[in-house]
Amino acid sequence: MNEEPKSVLIERAREVIAREAMAVAALGDQMGDGLADVVQVLLDCTGHVLVTGAGTSFAMAERFAHLLSCVGTPALPISAADALHGGAGAVRKGDVVYVISKGGQSAEANAFAEIAKARGATIVAQTEDPASPLAALADAIFLVRAVGEIDPYGMIATGSSLVAGAAGDVLCTLLLEARGYTKEAFGATHPGGAVGKMLG
Repeated sequence: MNEEPKSVLIERAREVIAREAMAVAALGDQMGDGLADVVQVLLDCTGHVLVTGAGTSFAMAERFAHLLSCVGTPALPISAADALHGGAGAVRKGDVVYVISKGGQSAEANAFAEIAKARGATIVAQTEDPASPLAALADAIFLVRAVGEIDPYGMIATGSSLVAGAAGDVLCTLLLEARGYTKEAFGATHPGGAVGKMLG
């Protein structure tokens, strides 16, 4: 590889990062009353928060569920597809099922939400479409819109997955602060790795 292609790649990399940063920054203007409603639902949860999605949304669901548990909100990820093959039996009254679905059209996620609602769970939708089937099922809606995608086809969810992750980070921070979750409490459930050694 000669110097010219290297410089082109580096410039393209910078462009990708700038566009993704712009998409995440645009999330700040979207915070509204729906956010406060979702925070209250999660604070009031007496069971577990079960975070679900399909495809890339499930990858973000796994991340969000882990971070929720780290900051004092007991949570577990559950695949929407697996839920339709018996996994939905884990849902109980008092649980919150938090569904991440960009368009709110995922057949698996929406079918799981219907089952969970029938079993007495509260449904939270994180979606960009308030008129979607998922939003119609939800008890609370966190509207999260990604400003475009940065991949060449606009379909791979590169930028939107970062926005979804940032939305989850917002909730984790607000919940941590609302609960008064301390560094000591975090250390008690996170004794492993470099973080555990730092807190120990």
